[in-house]
Amino acid sequence: MNYRALCFVDMPFGQKADLKSGTVVDFDQIYDEAIKPAIEQCGLDALRGDEERTGGIIHSAMFARLLLSEFVVADLTLANANVFYELGIRHAAKPFTTVPILANVSALPFDVALVRAVPYQLENGKLTETSAQQLRTELAKRLRAAIDGVAANDSPLFQLIPNFPGIDLPDDVTETFKDRLQYLEQFRETLATARSQSTSQEKRDALLKIQSDLGDLKVVPRSVLIELMSSFRDAEAFEELVALYNAFPDNLKDYIAAKQQYALALNRRNKPGDREKALKLLDDLLKNRGADSETLGIKGRIHKDIYKEAAQAKKITAIAALDDAISAYTKGFESDPRDYYPGVNAINLLVQKGDEEALKEVERLLPLVSFAVARRGGASSSDYWDLATVLELACIGEDWVLASRVLPRAILAATASFQTATTIGNLRLLKQSRERTGREVTELEDILNELSARHIELRGEEKPQTG
Repeated sequence: MNYRALCFVDMPFGQKADLKSGTVVDFDQIYDEAIKPAIEQCGLDALRGDEERTGGIIHSAMFARLLLSEFVVADLTLANANVFYELGIRHAAKPFTTVPILANVSALPFDVALVRAVPYQLENGKLTETSAQQLRTELAKRLRAAIDGVAANDSPLFQLIPNFPGIDLPDDVTETFKDRLQYLEQFRETLATARSQSTSQEKRDALLKIQSDLGDLKVVPRSVLIELMSSFRDAEAFEELVALYNAFPDNLKDYIAAKQQYALALNRRNKPGDREKALKLLDDLLKNRGADSETLGIKGRIHKDIYKEAAQAKKITAIAALDDAISAYTKGFESDPRDYYPGVNAINLLVQKGDEEALKEVERLLPLVSFAVARRGGASSSDYWDLATVLELACIGEDWVLASRVLPRAILAATASFQTATTIGNLRLLKQSRERTGREVTELEDILNELSARHIELRGEEKPQTG
């Protein structure tokens, strides 16, 4: 299976005449003898607009490629209006990895005259053998620099406007990437097989083998690498996840989902300085991109882990960490009330805090979070996180009938040990809170025991975790 990144070529097709000089330029020859070979030499897949195999409106396919391709080569020769318009779309979407090229037929218009283009020479509208070799060499150099080098903005918009957000779409938003969606699904199946190994070490080894087989990560599509990150997370291989992120090219390191997973892995690895680094990364994301439930949810998790460790060590800083976790989770839920994950975590920690003000906040959030998970199917859902949230809310509300009904469904839906580990951790906090106030914990212990048994199966371990 080919997992190479895509380089879309934005250029005229066939033979086109320069209106000023009358020179007829053979763009097909330029593409076949120089552009395409240079792209493939760099380990990328080349695709020109006329090579699209998709049905439907051709403009939709072309715009999708401009927005989603990892690299773009744009031939500005003849100042073709379509190419210039499409270059503008690309410059509005991506800060870097766009390489303009230009033949010596005519000068560029003023507005793009400062664009750093790769020049090439034509004779009678065609490349000579020498000029074709020169273009292949120079274009490959620029592409290789974009692949290997430090990310540098080549878009005027990103150069002009600090923290310009651009357009960041997942590959599955368009039918035009059917070929990608197909091989991505096959790659997911390969990863699932690796994660199904019996022990944690076997899972890690299988995933590392997949990573090795991918070869140069800098020319692997972003979607493939993000899936690999998620599999390392699911296998709780956080050391390997951190190493994978550090091997990414700069442009992928700037991708929001990659940064979020990296911060999560740093927290779970928890070497000296890891949590501080993770929190700074998340704070920078929030500053530059605004409130986001996923970013705030991960930030809340870090503060929650700090709180749990401080409380166990009976440190005075525990209450401050608890407040930080509650704040992050609450802001995360309020930034997107459809995302119940930060909401249920905020409720759990507010119960843990247990003072009058905290319990009033529980009363405010409880119906909102319950509604959010109900919209996703609630106890009838087949998604683990939906079911785990219903289970946690039932335990918080002492609805043991609902808890006993949803528990088997949650156990069946759990496919990764980090899922059960998260739920077990939350319910243990709830158990501690109930024990402090002298309340019955028998039902909760039974639930924890069942979840722990499933956790053992997923990790491939022999010794159970006690509730």
